[in-house]
This record gives sequence, structure tokens and C-alpha cells, in this order.
Amino acid sequence: MPVFYRILAFAFALFPVSVSRSEQPPTNIVFFVVDDLGQRDLGCYGSTFYETPHLDRLAGEGVMFPNAYAACPVCSPTRASIMTGQYPQRTGITDYIGAAQPDAWKRNTPHLPARYNERLALEYVTLAESLKSHGYSTFFAGKWHLGNHGFLPEDQGFDINLGGSERGGPYGGKKYFSPYGNPKLPDGPDGEHLPDRLATEASKFIAAHRDKPFFVYLPFYSVHTPLIARDDLIAKYEKKRSQLTQHDVFGDEPPRKVRLTQDHAVYAGMVEAMDQAVGKVVAKLDELDLTENTLVIMTSDNGGLSTSEGSPTSNLPLRAGKGWLYEGGIRTSLIMRWPGVISPGTVNESRVISPDYFPTVLDAAGLPLEPEHHKDGVSHLSSLQSGEPTPSRPLFWHYPHYGNQGGAPGAAVVDGDWKLIEWFDSGTTELFHLAADPGETINLAEREPRHVSRLRQILHTWQNDVGAVPSTMNPEFDGTKPNWRK
Repeated sequence: MPVFYRILAFAFALFPVSVSRSEQPPTNIVFFVVDDLGQRDLGCYGSTFYETPHLDRLAGEGVMFPNAYAACPVCSPTRASIMTGQYPQRTGITDYIGAAQPDAWKRNTPHLPARYNERLALEYVTLAESLKSHGYSTFFAGKWHLGNHGFLPEDQGFDINLGGSERGGPYGGKKYFSPYGNPKLPDGPDGEHLPDRLATEASKFIAAHRDKPFFVYLPFYSVHTPLIARDDLIAKYEKKRSQLTQHDVFGDEPPRKVRLTQDHAVYAGMVEAMDQAVGKVVAKLDELDLTENTLVIMTSDNGGLSTSEGSPTSNLPLRAGKGWLYEGGIRTSLIMRWPGVISPGTVNESRVISPDYFPTVLDAAGLPLEPEHHKDGVSHLSSLQSGEPTPSRPLFWHYPHYGNQGGAPGAAVVDGDWKLIEWFDSGTTELFHLAADPGETINLAEREPRHVSRLRQILHTWQNDVGAVPSTMNPEFDGTKPNWRK
């Protein structure tokens, strides 16, 4: 070896070169949100009926979180929380946009629901706006449901918006098939399938922006109602269903029935088509050699639909589902992949909730955190790097509304293994030990008054801090009428 190279090699040995995160290429972000997906609706989370090979592979290449939560048991509040890094109570979006306001309330219920905001105010800095201010190209495709004209994705930091409107589902045209009748998504060929179209558009964007940092946000319309799937997938799952020893098993979740088995062929087809769409986008990352420098996130906006509108899925062993403050309504699946940072095939016990995505993404991108904006979120980057859980802290919910799924107004707090629920209209309290009783079957409130007192104080302090608006007494309520919550 020439003397010069010997000296150079010796110098590098003495002074090793390290590349700081600020000197590395910016991390790309691909963020999937699946509408109404139950935590147990993926193979990697235990489903034996639905088939999700692409998400199962993503989990195998990354990390799964068994203790991930949505900030609300229904969609719009959670979506606002993801975008702002704040609990829904701060933005005032506490119910799905389109729900009846108290002055238009017609149901015979003990309480009137609280008034809520029907759009995400422009004063809030969104995750897209923050990333865009640091040079990211930003892309949106799918369900927005956070306001109409003047408050759409393109008004909230996204360079491109395909499909995002005020609608809570694919309600125009042929619904999940083209022509879509969506003012923000040009129709494709007749019969084109919506989740595949959204994945195709996301893949095109990634290919066009491969040489600069990008944020791709794909909140699917799937698997929200209407329950419509491709014919080939329906046939596949009808055959699979016919081989089951039991199906369509329901239990009681007063005032509703709750599905206890996963065997709905149409819903299964919707889940698999969504999984295929995720696979298409992830394959594009791999094809373009962007895998190593892209953080992929997949989660849901609430639990699976189990007590209403066809009750297509079961969240067992979790209780109830969408619209409820029980674990089936707020516990979600969460998968992240980031090779070189996240160890493959791991399980992370951290408790994660919707406001946490904002600071986690900024941190992963090597950008400064913005606590004045993402007030309620914490970054889980160090946990992703180490595999050790993020230090536990209380998580909160406040839902002063009657959901379409049978749930009632209430608030909840989870602190460690303990969970407290206060039901506003009945004045009752429930206390559960989630580690011993994940199905929330044993109310320990009378046996554990000290835990009730402690958790109630924590919950009420938080409600005051975020300005939580309660439901109020309904002067028109008639308790002699039966089945008032149905």
C-alpha cells in the first residue's frame, strides 16, 4: 500500500468519521390510516379469517404495538388529532363531522350531545404544514372529513389532494368503484377499485419525488361502510366462511348486539383489498430503493365496527367496538417499518395515542419538535431505536356524544394497567384492570375506591386543561319510552 494511503487509513482509525442525522438524507414518511379497522382485523394481530399478507410482512420487517390507541372512538376527532398532535378537545372536533348538533337533536336521550366544531380551523399547524415548511413535498389521497371548501387538505399543508372532501365515506357514484362521483378524485375506468386507485396515485407521487423528501398521507376510505367488495374477493371469503364450524355469533352489549366472530365475507374482501393497496405502495418504495430511508406507519382512526351498520367485524377479546369507550372502540393496530432504525419482527409495549404521531414523525425526520403545536403528543423515536417502551403516562378520552353504534357520552383515562370510565348520562363509573381483564368484564369500582379517586382526579384535571365540553341534560327526555338509546 502506498505511504499516502497508509497515513490516510491511520488518520481515519484515529479519528473515525461519523455522520450525524442532520447530515443524512431527510427521512421520507409514508403514513397509512385505515378507516374503522379493528385491532384484531390483521393476521399479525391474530385474525384467522381475514388475510393481510402485506401488512403481516410489514410487521415482520418492523414493529407492532399492542397498546396503540385512537384519540376518539369515531373518525373525525382522531383525524384532527393526528394532524395537529393535540387531543380532539383542543380543536373542538369531538364527534364525526355531520353528526347532529344539540339544537337539532331528535333522539330521546337523557343528555344532549355537546356542540362540536365542524371543520379543522386553519389556526392549527398541521403535520403536513410543518413538514412542508422544512422542504417536504406533501401528498394526500383518501378520506379527509375535517371540513369542506377552505378547510380541505390543500388548505392545510398538502401540495396534492386526491379524494379528500367533507364526506365521511365513498358515497358518490358507484361508491368503492369508478365512477366515484368524488369532486376531488377524477373518475378512472369504469369499475376501477378505489383502494387500488389511491395506492396507484401514491406510488406515482413517490416515483416523481424520489429525489427529495416527501410525506405521503394515505387515509383510506376502506374499510368504512358501505360494505362493498370486489366480486372475486367476496367469492373467496364466502368459500372460506362455508368451511367454518360457526359463524354470525353475537353477544349482548346493551342496548345492542355485538358480533363475536370474524366471518363477514364482504368485509373480509374489503380488508384484503386494502392490504393489497398497502402492498402496492410499499413495493414502490422497495423498487425505487427508498426502503432504508422511509418510515412507514399504519394505524386506524378507531376500533372495528361491531355493534351497528352490519356489525361486520369482531374485536374480541376486546370489548365492544367503534363508538364505544371500551377497548374495542379505541384500541387500534399500529405497525411501523424503518430498516436500520427499527429492529425487524419486534413488539413494542409503549402506549401510543393519536397526538403522538406528529412529534414522532418530526423527530424521525431530524426536525425540531414543536411543543407549542403538538401540545399533547410525545415522540417515540428513542423507543423505536432502542426497542424499550416509552415511559408510561396517562392517556385520555372525552366523548360527550351518543354514537351511532350504541355508545353513550362519557370520558375515560388509562394509567398503567388501570382504566376508569365515567358515563355522563347515567352518572356511573367503571374501573377495569386491563392486564388481568383486557375484555373489561369485571367492574372493580366498588372494590378499589382509592384507584377510582386517583384516576377521577387525573381525568378531571385533564378535562379542565383541554377545555373539554360536557354533554348536558335533555329537557325533552322521556324515560318511559323504551329502547331510547337504540
